[in-house]
Amino acid sequence: MAATVHRVVVLALDGVYPFELSIPSRIFGTAGPLLYEVVTCSLDGAPVRTGYDFDVAVQHDASAIDTADTLVVPPFVCAPDGPRDWLPAPLAAALRRRRPGARIVSICTASYVLAAAGLLDGRRATTHWNDAEHFQRTFPQIDVDASVLFIDDGDVLTAAGAASGIDVCLHLIRRDHGSAVANRVARLCVVPPWREGGQAQYIDRPVPAPSTASTAATRQWALGRLDRPISLAEMAAHARMSVRTFSRRFREEVGMTSGQWLTRQRVEHARRLLETTDLPVDRVAAESGFGTAASMRQHLAGAIGVPPMAYRNTFRASAPA
Repeated sequence: MAATVHRVVVLALDGVYPFELSIPSRIFGTAGPLLYEVVTCSLDGAPVRTGYDFDVAVQHDASAIDTADTLVVPPFVCAPDGPRDWLPAPLAAALRRRRPGARIVSICTASYVLAAAGLLDGRRATTHWNDAEHFQRTFPQIDVDASVLFIDDGDVLTAAGAASGIDVCLHLIRRDHGSAVANRVARLCVVPPWREGGQAQYIDRPVPAPSTASTAATRQWALGRLDRPISLAEMAAHARMSVRTFSRRFREEVGMTSGQWLTRQRVEHARRLLETTDLPVDRVAAESGFGTAASMRQHLAGAIGVPPMAYRNTFRASAPA
């Protein structure tokens, strides 16, 4: 029996930013019509004013939300005085049309819409780093993390600024159909299948002096030897820096410590091996640099919430032949 095509509905609101509006159609559409159908709607089916000097005509009104398996809300121009400004009555009514179990995704400051609707209460969420402090003050009941590109909380996902909409859409494809499909979509769209470092690397910081060397070559070197122990001293020596200078420079460039970055790369490598090979768990742990299966289980559980075999079974079951 053929799998049911997953329907993604994109809600274009007045003042929508066209780049973010186009991301779901481009990313999910590239996965192919056998996997996803993407439709765009406005609240009333009328053309929508964008945040720039043109309007966008859509073919559907808010009734399209009734059929959404995933509802995506892109950001839009809004200068609110309070939380209620993010959720006028017609928008609140439209969001209530979402079926039980359907996913909802905000991109950038559209997180304010989900927050105003109460969908993020008690949850961890993200938004554009430049708005994170205001977002937290406005919605203190939400656990705001401005260091990441997106947060997947099951049926509710929030993405950080602008292009992080690409990251969260690729993540959903990976979640639905495995890394092979997500990687193919990323290659066709000429974007990285997974960006390292989170949103923290884009937060406005003093620009390092032009003469300061980069840690990029050392990060590439480390990626080629994840199966071996790599110390901070070794990384600093490879970069020809003191440990102190390397640590400071690494955090400036990547937004996290070298140890945190290495652990993340090992987790991602283990995920790829679990999804794409039949290697035993002990071998995956060794190839990823965790040393033991117990250590890998602990790190995967902390990063993605499931043990290795459960992760492999999920993605093997969902990946198309």
